[in-house]
Formats: sequence, structure tokens, C-alpha cells
Amino acid sequence: MTEQKLFAQPNETAWTELAPGNTRRVLIHTPELMQVEFGFDKGAVGAPHSHPHIQVSYVAEGSFEVTIDGNVEVVGQGGSFIVPTGLVHSVVALEKGRLVDVFTPMRQDFV
Repeated sequence: MTEQKLFAQPNETAWTELAPGNTRRVLIHTPELMQVEFGFDKGAVGAPHSHPHIQVSYVAEGSFEVTIDGNVEVVGQGGSFIVPTGLVHSVVALEKGRLVDVFTPMRQDFV
């Protein structure tokens, strides 16, 4: 059995550029759960997409226009949103910001 990582330290994992003004880093994960941090410059877009994972997102910094299954709401620092499995969702950074997302099960495509 592989030993499970129990802790993740700041700046332990590298950022990956996804698109101009949009970065991601995987913080920690198990097969059942994954925590990921996304960074956005003002105006950067998390393009519409869907996936089979349940996602919950915490706005660690900034403000985002969030669209989930056609429903649009602005979510600011300290707010959260949840994306049920399979729903199309996207974000637009209204200012520079960071999202901390948790997925279940883990996103194999991120590692």
C-alpha cells in the first residue's frame, strides 16, 4: 500500500499556466478527493466546461462572475459555490483572484 500524503506545504507544488492569466496547482489529493488552487488575473476566464466530478469552490481572493447550468451570480472573497456532477460551469474574474476547488473523486486529468 502506498503511503498517503497527509500534509501539503505552501509553494510545494508548481503552478501550471492554463491560458493567459489563468494558472492552476494541485495542492493535495487522495483517489477520492482533490484540492486545487486556481489563480486568475482580472478578466481571465475559466471557460465553460463540465466533468463527472462534484466540485465545491471557495473564493480565497477577488470576485468572480460564476455561471452554473445557466445560473449567474457574482461570488466574492469568502463565498463558495458547488457544481453538481455533469453541469456546465464557468467563471470570469472581475478582479485578480484565487479559487480553491475541491473535487470528488480526484481529477486524474490534473496529475
